[in-house]
Amino acid sequence: MAVISSETVKLLRDKTGAGMMDCKRALEESNGDIELATENLRKKGAAVAAKRAEREANQGVVEAYIHAGGRIGAMVELNCETDFVAKTPEFKQLAHDLAMQIAAMSPLFVSKEDVDQQTLQKEIEIYKAQAVNEGKPAEIAEKIATGRLEKYYQEVCLLEQSFIKDSGKTIKDLLSEATGKVGEKIGIRRFHRYHLGEATH
Repeated sequence: MAVISSETVKLLRDKTGAGMMDCKRALEESNGDIELATENLRKKGAAVAAKRAEREANQGVVEAYIHAGGRIGAMVELNCETDFVAKTPEFKQLAHDLAMQIAAMSPLFVSKEDVDQQTLQKEIEIYKAQAVNEGKPAEIAEKIATGRLEKYYQEVCLLEQSFIKDSGKTIKDLLSEATGKVGEKIGIRRFHRYHLGEATH
């Protein structure tokens, strides 16, 4: 077995945000291979995040962000399990980043599950009609509509959007990473976006 130095453990910790003992174990399992250890920690983090999804998260913060000289604003309620985590600078920064994301990207829903059936049906009909108008046969139009629906989710669902500060991550990835780091379930309960002069939905 490779001898794991404390520098390597620290390097992995800085890279992943995982605990020291978890990093040491992951490096031992991967025989000192940092890339493999990172991958294994991410897989475990995703599994841990899924387990934590069952827990209650009713602490947290309501964060507001005002942009463009007071013309656009957003408020988001970000939840966690304990008041201790809610008060950390990292949690507050995450809430701030989410409020900025909402102001910039105008999502309509938190997740795919929040999109009502009527809206979905309407979108599918539009995409099918577009595909048929492009000369595609009916069965192909159906597949095209499904593909375009995924694109629609990426535009209107906050969790599916690319993060404005790092387009390689979705908001869902961002929350999973935060959950893995703090060891608590973190979730977005609701948000609201304001644009000066626009009617509210």
